[in-house]
Amino acid sequence: MARFGGRIGSIPPVVLNLLILNALLYFGTYLLSNTGIDLVKSLALYYPGSELFRPHQLVTHMFMHGGTMHLFFNMFALWMFGKVLEQVWGPKRFLIYYFVTGLGAAALHLLVMHLQLGSLAGDAKALVNTMSPEGFAIFVRDNFPEFSVRLSSFIEQWNNQPNAPQYIAQAESYVGDMINLKKNVPTIGASGAVFGVLLAFGMLFPNTRLVLLFPPIPIKAKWFVIGYGVIELVSGLANQTGDNMAHFAHLGGMIFGFILIKYWNKTKRNRFY
Repeated sequence: MARFGGRIGSIPPVVLNLLILNALLYFGTYLLSNTGIDLVKSLALYYPGSELFRPHQLVTHMFMHGGTMHLFFNMFALWMFGKVLEQVWGPKRFLIYYFVTGLGAAALHLLVMHLQLGSLAGDAKALVNTMSPEGFAIFVRDNFPEFSVRLSSFIEQWNNQPNAPQYIAQAESYVGDMINLKKNVPTIGASGAVFGVLLAFGMLFPNTRLVLLFPPIPIKAKWFVIGYGVIELVSGLANQTGDNMAHFAHLGGMIFGFILIKYWNKTKRNRFY
């Protein structure tokens, strides 16, 4: 059985420094925004096809957060589960695991975005070749439902003159703008790595009982992790929640964490935990 060293409530060094760095960047983002410096534009992760993409964002996006609750829940989970893993594995192994899962989460997220944008480009090309008010309305409804109300008056006016060149040109412009907007949506947060941490805790301590906040019932760690994974997979595939969450990034953190743990176990004569 693993022994967790250190005094009660102590935070091991890697987890402590991760907590501090995430908090500093969160508050720094808001403080610097008042001076005209936009850290989100520099440090969030953008799709490689975006003009805002920079390679360092693959790492820096893991330390950015979009709100107080986003930061709190990620850091609470990192503190609650990460400190146990670091005590069991040691700082070096835990740090490697954290960044592998975070980078893996980003990789899966970008792959899904690439596939989505490829499909979107195909739909857009087909629409442009047979541009019509009805086709444009369907394209917006299926791919950009958040713009349906905003563009409803334009579509209504276009219906009165379906062959008018100015409306067709405007619709083509809207299509291009919406696709570019999708490319330029920033991805931020430590959630991918945190989900990897959650997965590792569930694998190392599957029968540990956790008490949920909502609903306040005890549940074994293995079932909690499996349930979370299923929720993220279903949410990602549905892609209709409108919550702006990178569900496949969360799932990617768990997948890469599972692979790394299995690899470590296989390359050791004895289990590493």
